[in-house]
Amino acid sequence: MENNKNISLTKLFTTFFKINALTFGGGYTIVPIIKDTFVKDLNLIDDDEMMDLVALAQGGPGAMAISTSLLTGYKLRGATGAIVCLIASSLPCLIILSIISLFYKEFRSNFYINAALEGISGVICAVLLITVFNMGKTAYKKYPIFSSIVMLLIFILGFVVGIHTAPLILLCALIGFSVFFIIDRKEQI
Repeated sequence: MENNKNISLTKLFTTFFKINALTFGGGYTIVPIIKDTFVKDLNLIDDDEMMDLVALAQGGPGAMAISTSLLTGYKLRGATGAIVCLIASSLPCLIILSIISLFYKEFRSNFYINAALEGISGVICAVLLITVFNMGKTAYKKYPIFSSIVMLLIFILGFVVGIHTAPLILLCALIGFSVFFIIDRKEQI
């Protein structure tokens, strides 16, 4: 799909502001909403391109939701779109945290707010499970044997052996880069 500039900067701003203002749970709960909005609802980015943007966002520094927003804005409207999406994604966090900081003592001891946050944490777990499943399903469709081997290897190394997440992410990056660099080289020859 070619670079589609049919979305206005105002629409980009309001869309990302709304997503980031109304979603709890961080990157892994915000990213699926960004994906659904721009892939399914607005049909501006295809599923594979969005998966690539999410993969890049995960590899970059900072919050994944902000990085995904920035990359989506860049994909749709270039550098200006990236800046607009960065501001739109950061503003809700800054506004909400500023308000919470004013009333921190009241929020900390309020039974109803604590109960609501406990309930939200259960929903966030379900959203994370669905997100991981959908991302794995997409990766599996493209490369079923490779994906199965890597998923099994990482599960064993992480769950059974107890290796921490950071080395496993680096291992996956090295495996993916090595394998697909070789595949690309063979296709060019």
